[in-house]
This record gives sequence, C-alpha cells and structure tokens, in this order.
Amino acid sequence: MATRSDLELAHRLADAAGEAIRPLFRGEWGEEQKADRSFVTEADRAAEAAMRAIIEAERAEDGIIGEEYGTRNEGAGRQWVLDPIDGTTSFIAGRPIFGTLIALLQDGFPVLGIIDQPIGRERWAGRTGEGTTFNGKPVRTAACRELSGAVLATTTPHQFSDHEADHFMGLAKAVAERKIIYGGDCYNYGLVASGHVDVVCEAGLKLHDFAALAPVVEGAGGLMCDWRGEPLHAGSDGNALAIGDPARLEDVLEAMDLA
Repeated sequence: MATRSDLELAHRLADAAGEAIRPLFRGEWGEEQKADRSFVTEADRAAEAAMRAIIEAERAEDGIIGEEYGTRNEGAGRQWVLDPIDGTTSFIAGRPIFGTLIALLQDGFPVLGIIDQPIGRERWAGRTGEGTTFNGKPVRTAACRELSGAVLATTTPHQFSDHEADHFMGLAKAVAERKIIYGGDCYNYGLVASGHVDVVCEAGLKLHDFAALAPVVEGAGGLMCDWRGEPLHAGSDGNALAIGDPARLEDVLEAMDLA
C-alpha cells in the first residue's frame, strides 16, 4: 500500500519536475530521436534527473524505473515509475496538454499515481484506497448510460497496428462521430477522472506510460484495464482502456470485438 508519506513525496517529485520543465516550454532546447523513433528533449532529461535525485536521497531502498535514465534497484518490491514528459510531441509543439507521470508500484501493481500538467498547473493524484483529487479537491468520473453517448479519446491512430486499428474502429463506430478526440496523451486520463471524457483506448504503451494512470482513474470511480478486461500491472502488454463508468466495460469489449 502507498502511505500518505508516499503521496507527499510524489507531490514533491511533481513540483521538482515542473520547475525543470516550465522555463524550457516554448523556449530553446535540444531534441533527439531515440531508437524507438520517439523524441526526447532537454526538458525530459532535466525533469527526470530532478525527480531521481529526490528519490535516491530519501528512499534509497526503493527502485526507480525511468523513461530516460533506466532502472535502479531492479529487484525492489517498491518501484517508482517516472515519465518526465508524457506527450513530448505536444511539448515540442508548444501545446500544454503533455504531463509528468509519477507512479509507485508495489510488487508490480500501481498503488499511487500522479498526472501533472506543469504549464496549466493541473494535477490529478490517486492512491489505492483513497479518492482521486484534482488540485487538492475530490473528483469523480461521469456516469455513461449508453456507449453511443460516450466521449472517446485516443492519442493517435498511428499508434495502432492494422489488427489493433480494426478493434479501435469498432469502438469508434459505437460512439457518436463528433465525440471522438485525437491527441492528449496522459491528459485524457485526467479528463476521465474529472468526468469530461468517458473512454480512452490506447495500444503499445510502456510501463511508464500507464502505471500512474490506473490509480488516478480508479480512485475517481473509473476502471483501467487491458484489452482483455484484466487489471494493469508491470507485465501488461501495453494495450489499455480507461472507462469512466465501469458498467460500460462489456459494451466497450463487445464493440471492439474482444468480448
């Protein structure tokens, strides 16, 4: 379980990351393309370095899994999972819908998560057994009586393989055409927690992309799972669903021809 002290530490990590990111937003910095064709910037590296320094100083026995600087204390039961800028393309383009993701795993399962948008200073925080907050105030997902009325989001259709795209398009056809949002990365999941988006569907995510999201969405009353409806954990395949109203899970899986 994550303690209140863990949550307080996670907030300080987000503060440190934000302090590193804000001066570089819409500024001048270098960028590189990594082996997986994703981009990394000076801001990504500075933000992760700031967070890792705090964890290493205060939680030396805990592990760290970071997008930019790798794994530390790999065998630890408690692992901090860091994605300094989820949505680097949005950061590069000057769009303030990227976020810093901070998760705590206990034996491979996420028990704490933060989604922080440092430019708008918007922060969602969730901890297992506690409700999710947005800027310190409780939030709840929205009820969704029928999938046809749902707001659906995904970061980009280019993320799907041909086979995965077929499943996604089945879901897209089940919702209202004008209620499909493209782009947003982790920000979409905060909007699920706050009741503005009903379903997010993604494929090919890595652990640092999704670990922080589950405690946030589920703490607000929603559901996060893989495309089989199973809970997300360190061994998940990266195909993820966030559903604001858990009663719509079977409808989503049926629409995707996965039921």
